[in-house]
Amino acid sequence: MAYVLQVDFKMNGPFGDEMAEAFTDLAKSINEEDGFIWKIWTECSEKNEAGGIYLFETKETAEKYNVMHTSRLAGFGITNINAKIFSINSKLTEINKGPETYIATRTLHART
Repeated sequence: MAYVLQVDFKMNGPFGDEMAEAFTDLAKSINEEDGFIWKIWTECSEKNEAGGIYLFETKETAEKYNVMHTSRLAGFGITNINAKIFSINSKLTEINKGPETYIATRTLHART
């Protein structure tokens, strides 16, 4: 079963295209994390908030990433990080057109 990690925190920027340029290497490195499937980057420049919604193969890999990422953010001076891990209701997610990568991964795991 895949798990969602939801993370958000206060950040003074950059946002938008500047964020994309500044964090491209970070984004590429996330692809190499154990159990990582995908990430949706989130931002709200009006509230100085950023974060992401991640999908991991297992609860353990989501927890492991969260520990590492929280430490990394603290190294950047970012504290008061909100992080939650959720299981996914597959049947309802599929009805509401959840990301196909997730559906394909779930189907693949069901076959093994």
